[in-house]
Amino acid sequence: MVSPQLWARIVAAGHPQVFARGETLLFQGDPAGHVLALLSGRVKITRLEADGSSLLLAIRHPGELLGEIAVLGGGTRTTTVTAMDECRTHVIAGDRFTSLVAELDLKDLLLRHAFQRLQQSERVSTELAALPARPRVIRGLLRLASPLPPHASAAPRQAEIGLDQTEFGEAIGLSRASVAVQLAWLRRLGLVVTRRGEIVVTDVGRLQELSETLDG
Repeated sequence: MVSPQLWARIVAAGHPQVFARGETLLFQGDPAGHVLALLSGRVKITRLEADGSSLLLAIRHPGELLGEIAVLGGGTRTTTVTAMDECRTHVIAGDRFTSLVAELDLKDLLLRHAFQRLQQSERVSTELAALPARPRVIRGLLRLASPLPPHASAAPRQAEIGLDQTEFGEAIGLSRASVAVQLAWLRRLGLVVTRRGEIVVTDVGRLQELSETLDG
């Protein structure tokens, strides 16, 4: 998003705060009084709809700012941000952030980056929507995979998705039922393990090979 030097300046303007997995970092509807710089971990961006349902909009990774557009616009939060993993952040007060943006002439860059993030999400959604359910699920798992610590150096690389089956379906444009069918097939192959609210890829390498086979 910005150069390492600018990122270091932004991070230095805040104070550290760690969020546990499942903890909410920003709440939809709250006043936008601060910005978060995400240093480690993943977060999911959701929006509460009028009918009470929650819609998954995006997943963000380290090196991203969270809540910056609402602060620059002076409004309230339009989405909720939740930790998918333990997340290390730096919290930057809104007035300090806006002063820093003006000082470093970053406003146009931040707005352009926000637009590019939206375009990227739309491109990924369009790409996945063109695939049948099976390769769509596999490619979605590979995109979202976050490595788990290995039990032994020679062990297959495992990865945690960080979403439940409903959220994963939202992320790739499939119903929970369709996702469940494909995950059951992958379980029989020994490539995934599913638990309540959790999907774990047991062998990322084999799953990548399977994806390439289906693509071919």
